[in-house]
Amino acid sequence: MTDVQDIMSSLPDDKIDMIAATSVLQQQAGDIRQNKPNWYSYMQSQMISQEDYACVSSLDKDKKAQAQYLQENASQCAKTLLNMLSHVSKDQTIQYILVLIDDLLQEDRGRVQIFHDYATKKKESVWAPFLNLLNRQDGFIVNMASRVVGKLACWGQEQMPKSDLHFYLQWLKDQLTVAAQKLLHEMEEAEKKRLAEAAASHHGHHGHGHQSHHGEAHHPNSHHHQIAERYREISSAIDDPQRGSSKEDLHSIFVTIDYFYILTILIDLIPVCFKNNEYIQSVARCLQMMLRVDEYRFAFVTVDGISTLISILSSRVNFQVQYQLVFCLWVLTFNPLLAEKMNKFNVIPILADILSDCAKEKVTRIILAVFRNLIEKPEDSQVAKEHCIAMVQCKVMKQLTILEQRRFDDEDITGDVEFLTEKLQNSVQDLSSFDEYATEVKSARLEWSPVHKSAKFWRENAQRLNEKQYELLRILVHLLETSKDPLVLSVASYDIGEYVRHYPRGKHVIEQLGGKQLVMQLLAHEDPNVRYEALLAVQKLMVHNWEYLGKQLEKENEKAPQGSAPISGKA
Repeated sequence: MTDVQDIMSSLPDDKIDMIAATSVLQQQAGDIRQNKPNWYSYMQSQMISQEDYACVSSLDKDKKAQAQYLQENASQCAKTLLNMLSHVSKDQTIQYILVLIDDLLQEDRGRVQIFHDYATKKKESVWAPFLNLLNRQDGFIVNMASRVVGKLACWGQEQMPKSDLHFYLQWLKDQLTVAAQKLLHEMEEAEKKRLAEAAASHHGHHGHGHQSHHGEAHHPNSHHHQIAERYREISSAIDDPQRGSSKEDLHSIFVTIDYFYILTILIDLIPVCFKNNEYIQSVARCLQMMLRVDEYRFAFVTVDGISTLISILSSRVNFQVQYQLVFCLWVLTFNPLLAEKMNKFNVIPILADILSDCAKEKVTRIILAVFRNLIEKPEDSQVAKEHCIAMVQCKVMKQLTILEQRRFDDEDITGDVEFLTEKLQNSVQDLSSFDEYATEVKSARLEWSPVHKSAKFWRENAQRLNEKQYELLRILVHLLETSKDPLVLSVASYDIGEYVRHYPRGKHVIEQLGGKQLVMQLLAHEDPNVRYEALLAVQKLMVHNWEYLGKQLEKENEKAPQGSAPISGKA
């Protein structure tokens, strides 16, 4: 027990997160710095010129001598380093040169201009030597080259040319996708392995009436679940000083747990989250840097970048990656046009889900900042209003109420909570039933909210579903085709039926949009509620005599399965 205690008590609270967040790239760079190549042997074997040898040897000296040499021989330094990147083939040497360049830029951002100026003078591409390295097999080389490209693109006066920019952003997007898929696969495999081991352990002890050290029967799944819950409790307590967790409290939490199992889980998680996905944080950092530049934001959207961020966020990634990807969304929303388009990618529902689950203050803070921008930045007030309604429907107000009760040191969180609470409350008061309906349909999270069942609503608003080239009807038809949720299918079928019933040309419109065929297919759905709503919708699509249908509907209503919407047959 004391080992765990010693480990935790030796770390300041704010450093605990850093265990997870330390970049593998940085750790490797530290090792590479210690292994300087033998530049003299390179010169002897004529692999580098004498002037390149003199230059790189000078750059290898202490910081003060290095800075002076760099100041006096800026152009030569750029020439030597770029030349060596292109002509040296050994991985270890390339690694060292990249670390050297990255260190030079990190110490002084202005040094980016040295490389740009040299390339301009020579009419060469400053990007080519680094972008070519993105095709190498060595993960460190690829990701350190990417890091340098990001700095050259963001810290200099020259922007990246479009073709190179498109290639680089596409590469970053693909790396994120592959890493996230790999992470999910590894987590699933680790989970299967743990459950299999727990089941085997349970089977082995079953005949002996084995008891855990707490005196409870050792059931593998429940025990594993308890441990996971306890680990989350510790993680939150450590990360969140507001919860009043002193070192003594943490000690008492640890004492109540079989620490052997906790260490097993932590050791299992380390390879899953870090070793097999070493570079996902590095790739995300490059993207965080690039998207601060407005011109690069639109280029990222053209490679379908937002969809990629959203699909990764909707899967289970660790909080550090979560934070970095939400940060990317946040910087994108500083552009008013992108802030207006953002929720078309379902950003609000996904972030609302993360907000309700997350225990990490930094993730909470950045999500609130995105929500604030989605209301403040759009120039079209109607869009800002729609974003507010979407947040209300995704239960964000409930989360704001919970957050209001916690005390935060961070003034930004407090300010954002107050701002959002006021805006969302105002939007609820101003909400027309059609606004509410339109936002619900756009969120794709249909449920039996009162607006669907109101005959008055359909009488007054059926024709409005034709607005913006049948935007809402197209979404309803799309949901019929793609949704797997019986509730969504039931409500969408009902809404299409009500539209047809209240709008004279509705049947023709729905047929043109392909809705009639989809509703008919649902007559064979496995869920009885879906079949029932589809049947009613088909009747409405077929019928010409509403008075006759009214009587039929009243009979159907009496036989309606439990839990479906009551339907009025009177037009």
